[in-house]
Amino acid sequence: MRNFLLRVIVNAIALAATAYLLPGIEVKDNSIGTLLIVGFIFGVINAIVKPIIIILSCPLVLLSLGLFLLVINGLMLLITEELAGGRLTIDGFWWAVLGGIVMGLIGMVLESALGIKDDEEEKENEKD
Repeated sequence: MRNFLLRVIVNAIALAATAYLLPGIEVKDNSIGTLLIVGFIFGVINAIVKPIIIILSCPLVLLSLGLFLLVINGLMLLITEELAGGRLTIDGFWWAVLGGIVMGLIGMVLESALGIKDDEEEKENEKD
């Protein structure tokens, strides 16, 4: 649960930075509450929908040597836009793909700085 809350905060920070950097992505109000709500929605989408989409599109991911994962990240951002109720605005598919790349990079840096590990990594470390 702690990791999920930290990931929501990381998603909110990454979303704020992405909206600042990319003119095609906008967060309504840019308030902390709005960013946390959209970060929560994005976290739930990534936790539930993304693994299913990755499994279903496994042949495309393998065929593209993993580049299709960038498209999947963009799709997760577009799904978040639809569920956010006007709090997040994305101007098109390619802005979503670019936003997914930027959010992924920022999130990766923040997660490594905060020491957030996946559950599988924690379980492997506990075994040692």
